[in-house]
Amino acid sequence: MRLRVGLLLLPVRCGDGPVTGWAQTALALYVGWAGYAFGVRAAVQRRRTGDAGFRGISGPPGSASWWAGVLFVLALAGGAAAPIATVAGLGSLPATGGTTVRWAGLVIALVGVAATAGAQNAMGASWRVGVQDGERTALVTGGVFALMRNPVFTAMTVTAVGLALMVPTVIAVLTLAALAAAIQLQVRVVEEPYPDRTHGSAYAVYTSKAGRFVPGIGRRRA
Repeated sequence: MRLRVGLLLLPVRCGDGPVTGWAQTALALYVGWAGYAFGVRAAVQRRRTGDAGFRGISGPPGSASWWAGVLFVLALAGGAAAPIATVAGLGSLPATGGTTVRWAGLVIALVGVAATAGAQNAMGASWRVGVQDGERTALVTGGVFALMRNPVFTAMTVTAVGLALMVPTVIAVLTLAALAAAIQLQVRVVEEPYPDRTHGSAYAVYTSKAGRFVPGIGRRRA
């Protein structure tokens, strides 16, 4: 059978073992997701505001914020490396299921891709990759942000889970672990302290209503 992903028509060979077609599909989906999330979104941001929104890795080498950035870069590299390694012959982990698991992974990844784009767009001019001290952006609290404070990171994690199910290898698992660690560090030592400093009581009230990554979980006392 064939599965259309974006503008590509990729063969999907269903079955156990090294399913090259699933790896090709996962790679195409990952490239499209990353290209939009960081390339297209940055271009849109520059056109609207004159600033692409990239702030890069923050903090001195070895600090928690620096490690967050490094782990994030490693996770991005692993997202491409996992399907490429499968195409090259790396086998799946044992007891990871067959075609049903991979189809479930595809659906989850597509949901994550769409959710990433939606959450990024909801940020409007406040969208940034990283934080720059002294910069002040509007506090976004509407839409999905009324339910959770970090929906972009939640959507990215959902995408990574789906891709890992499509190509369940040791590289995919390590990539998912690196992304989870990077997000936890980034949010706790960079992303949340920044609006705490910038927006003060308004952010405190917001965090008492919206969960950290999912609705209702991780709310703080105002």
